[in-house]
Amino acid sequence: MKKILINKNPWETRIAILREGKLESIFFGQSTDKVIERSFFKGNVSKILPGIQTAFVDIGQERAGFLHVSEIDRDLAANRIMGEQVEIEEETKPRLSPEKIDISKILNEGEDMLVQVSKEPVDEKGAKLTTCFTFPGRFVVLTPNIPRIGVSKKIEDRQERVRLKEVVTKHLPSGMGAVIRTSAEGKSEGEIYKDLAFLISGWNKMLSQYTKAESKSKIHEDMDISLQVIRDHLDDEVESIITDDEVNHDMIYRYISKVAPEHKFKIKTYSQKNDLFDQYHVDKQIESSLEPKVHLQSGGSIVIDTTEALTVIDVNTGKFTGKGNLEETILKTNLEAAKETVLQLKLRNIGGLIVIDFIDMSNQKNRHKLVAYFEKMLKELDKFQSVVLQVSEFGIVQMTRKRSGKTLMRQLMNVCHCCSGLGWLMSVRAESYEVLRNVKRTLQEQLIGKKMSLAVNNEVFDFIVSVEFNSILALEKEFGSQLTLVSDVALQKNEFKLEEK
Repeated sequence: MKKILINKNPWETRIAILREGKLESIFFGQSTDKVIERSFFKGNVSKILPGIQTAFVDIGQERAGFLHVSEIDRDLAANRIMGEQVEIEEETKPRLSPEKIDISKILNEGEDMLVQVSKEPVDEKGAKLTTCFTFPGRFVVLTPNIPRIGVSKKIEDRQERVRLKEVVTKHLPSGMGAVIRTSAEGKSEGEIYKDLAFLISGWNKMLSQYTKAESKSKIHEDMDISLQVIRDHLDDEVESIITDDEVNHDMIYRYISKVAPEHKFKIKTYSQKNDLFDQYHVDKQIESSLEPKVHLQSGGSIVIDTTEALTVIDVNTGKFTGKGNLEETILKTNLEAAKETVLQLKLRNIGGLIVIDFIDMSNQKNRHKLVAYFEKMLKELDKFQSVVLQVSEFGIVQMTRKRSGKTLMRQLMNVCHCCSGLGWLMSVRAESYEVLRNVKRTLQEQLIGKKMSLAVNNEVFDFIVSVEFNSILALEKEFGSQLTLVSDVALQKNEFKLEEK
C-alpha cells in the first residue's frame, strides 16, 4: 500500500509517495517559482519567420514564446489554408505535412490566439508553445481540438481497450478527443464520465475567460502541485493522504470531493511536533537517492552515472555469493538489480537513453527471463513509457524512458564549481605544478622587484615545501629574485598571488 505525504512550508511544498515505507517518488514546488508549463495564454503573434516555420508569440512573459508549425493543430492549419472556417470530416481532411505548410499562410502578425505552454523557458530561449491542447484528468487527458481517441500502451488487454474507447466516445462532445490513461484500466463508466465531465467543464470555462481576457495575459494555469500529484497518483493502492497544513487539507478535501468522493476518508492532517518527513524517514531517503551507489538487500549494488547523452547503470554482485551455482547467483542479483533500477529511474526522474550493464550470463534462457522481469517491473511500477531491447552478448540492456521535467539531481544540486561536473578534482601535485608554471610565466612577462611574496593555497604550500622546494630555489636563481612562500587558505589550489615586498 502507498502513502502520499505533503509537507507544506511558506517557501516550499514537498510531496513524497511511499510504498511500504520506501520512497517511490518525490515532488517539489517552490513558492517563488513561476511555473508556466501547461498554462494557457491569450497570446499575440509578434513575428513570423517563414524560413524556420516559426512564429514568436508574446504571452506577457520576459521573452516571447515560440510556436513551430508542427505544433499547430491540423484543423486550424487546414481551415486557415483553405481560407474559411469549416468543419471538415475526418475522412476528407487534407494530409498536411509540416514540411509543406507555410506558417505565414496560417498566422498573421498582430493577431491574438489561444496557446498552451508545452515547455518552460530555458536560459535565453522563450517558452515552447502549442495549439494542440491537453487537459489532464485522473483517467483521461482531454484533447479538446484533436478529435481522436488514444489508449495507453500499458493497457494491453484488447477487450479492455475497446471498452474504454467505447465509454469515452459515448461521452465526448463532437470535435473533441482524449487519451485514455493507464489509471483508467478497470474503472467503471461512471468514474470515467465524472472525470470527463470535470475536464469538459473546465475547458468551457477557460474558453469563456479567453473571450474576456486582455491580449498577452494568462487565462488558465495547472492546479497546485499537491493537487497535481493527487490527480496523477490517487488510486485504490493509496491508503492515506497526509498533510501537515490545515489550509492544504481543506483544498485537497474540496478537490477530491469533486473528482473522487469515495477517497475522502483517506485525507488526514498531521499534527505532531516533529516534522512529517522526519517521522517517515523521507529526508534520509532523499539524501540516499542523490548518491551514485545503491546497495541491494542481497549484498550486491548498482552504480548510477548520468552524462549529457545517456545514463549508465552498472550492476555488481558485491558481497553476495549465493548458495547455489554461479549462474543462479548472478541471475538472482540481476533480477534484484532490475527491480531496483526501475525504482531508481522513477525516483530520480531519469529519462532518455539508458544503458544497464547487468552481470553477464551464459544461459540464454536466463537472459530472456531477466528482460521479461525487467519489462514487467517497468509496467507495474513506472507510469512513463519505455522501450527495452534484449540483453546483448555482453550482458548490456539498452532502453529509453520518456523524459519529464528535471531529474532529482538537477532539482536539488548545482554543478561543482571546482570540478565543473566531472566528479574529479586535479591532484595537489598537478595543481602545484600548474601554479609553478604560471609563476614562471609571470616572472618572464613582468618586471618584478628582487624581493617578492608568493602566496599559494595551504595544500599547495605544504606540497611545494615538502617536495618541490628546490623548484623555488631554481626560479630564484633563474630570475635573480628572492621568493618568500606564504600559505593562504583563502586561495583556491590553482590560484596564487605574487607581490613585491
